[in-house]
Amino acid sequence: MKHSLLLLIISLVFASCMSSVDTSTNLQPETFKSRIEGNAVQLVDVRTPKEFNSGHIKNAININYLSKHFKDSIRLLQTKIPTYIYCRSGKRSSKSMSKFKTAGFDSIYQLKGGFLAWKSLGFTIEKE
Repeated sequence: MKHSLLLLIISLVFASCMSSVDTSTNLQPETFKSRIEGNAVQLVDVRTPKEFNSGHIKNAININYLSKHFKDSIRLLQTKIPTYIYCRSGKRSSKSMSKFKTAGFDSIYQLKGGFLAWKSLGFTIEKE
């Protein structure tokens, strides 16, 4: 009985510790939206300039993932500020996560489902 109780307590402590660590970098559109609004974050759209100009999330900066200068461009950003990234569907932003991590970014989050998911929920977009 004591053994079972001890195992239960250890399991609960372990589960509690694991749930308090934010290992998820994929954020649902609603969560992504709430985190970028009114907070000091860097919002990066990794789509092409043409895609960006056809509509983007307010306050986003465009750094084209397909550009040969992508790595150099992200190094110009501040690595200690939470960075939120998105693309059209989530594929390019997902691929770019490792490049942001390699460049030394502490907190990187991506929009699950990308800009398509954002638009499908009727969230505000800006056009150039």
